[in-house]
Amino acid sequence: MVRDIMSKPVKVVREDTNLHEVIATFSSFDVDSIVVVQGERPIGIITTKDALTRGFEHGLPVSAIKAGIVASSPLITIDAKASVEEAAELMRRKKIKHLPVVRKEKLIGIVSDTDIIFALPSMLTRMEEVCRPERQPATVNH
Repeated sequence: MVRDIMSKPVKVVREDTNLHEVIATFSSFDVDSIVVVQGERPIGIITTKDALTRGFEHGLPVSAIKAGIVASSPLITIDAKASVEEAAELMRRKKIKHLPVVRKEKLIGIVSDTDIIFALPSMLTRMEEVCRPERQPATVNH
């Protein structure tokens, strides 16, 4: 399940946080995505690429640009009980690398493309056990 591979806690900023603070958060916590919240409700996400490209597009000082302006929204999320396969398919379909995880609309974690890649070896081992027939010891007829 997604909840088994998600990262937590999720770094969040308010929609009125300036881009300078967002960039400082990326750096301080060594993360590459931050969820933007309005009150407690997640409304968008900013990746390091978003901060760089969208921040530059505005041509303003980073202290004058608000997180809500550069965030990707509407926010695409997945339920904590969803399978890793469902998360991977949603990320592929939507062409995203970070997927916030929710339980009853409350943000509880985040899954990245890297989390899914690291989950693959254990998934492959489980599938190998399913796909490979059990080897029976050879019997000798007398």
